Amino acid sequence: MLIPILQQTQHWLAVNKPAGLNFHSEDGEAGLVALLRQQLGFELYAVHRLDKLTSGIVLFGKSPEAANQLAEQLRNRHMQKFYIAVSDQKPGKKQGSIIGDMQKSRNGTWRLTRTQDNPAITQFFSWGLENGLRLFLLQLHSGKTHQLRVAMKSLGSPVLGDAAYGSKAEVDRGYLHAWAVRFGFDSASIELICPPGEGAVFSNAILQQQLDKIGPPWALAWPKL
Repeated sequence: MLIPILQQTQHWLAVNKPAGLNFHSEDGEAGLVALLRQQLGFELYAVHRLDKLTSGIVLFGKSPEAANQLAEQLRNRHMQKFYIAVSDQKPGKKQGSIIGDMQKSRNGTWRLTRTQDNPAITQFFSWGLENGLRLFLLQLHSGKTHQLRVAMKSLGSPVLGDAAYGSKAEVDRGYLHAWAVRFGFDSASIELICPPGEGAVFSNAILQQQLDKIGPPWALAWPKL
């Protein structure tokens, strides 16, 4: 499997992770990192990761120093990350914020709590599609495990195809995709948008038209937290 390279410089690399691929190798199956090492022939240093269900943009440094520089932007919330998701369940609200601490459940999943000691913070907009489907644009303001999958479940709209968090639909993939990222490196400002390339629902013409209408997500009037 060849991993699509979105952009690279001498310091960093952005790739489009396929859905259904583990980040690290598991049970004898090569993960994203191993496949990239084999494909490119040099070591990469992860800035962040995506879980198996999720496709889209992943950043790597080509040196520990470059990876640390990018990771520092994540920690300080200077890097903007945007995801798109689809659900077949009506949300409790059509736009707004989802804020709360996350607690691990016994079955290995996570749940959102009402406390806010070290909260997961997500903002979102949503738009109706056809056949009862709804498109969500989500902006991360923290980086918790399964944060967006938990946020979607808390809205009453689990990610389509995400059985672990309540989706009962039988579809060809989990419909969560790391769509866009905006960050700086040295003196350059980097803006990347990666259209979803897998999945029948993501290929729907009405959904594609809605993404075109949204345009660059950092240009939207996101409310202040």
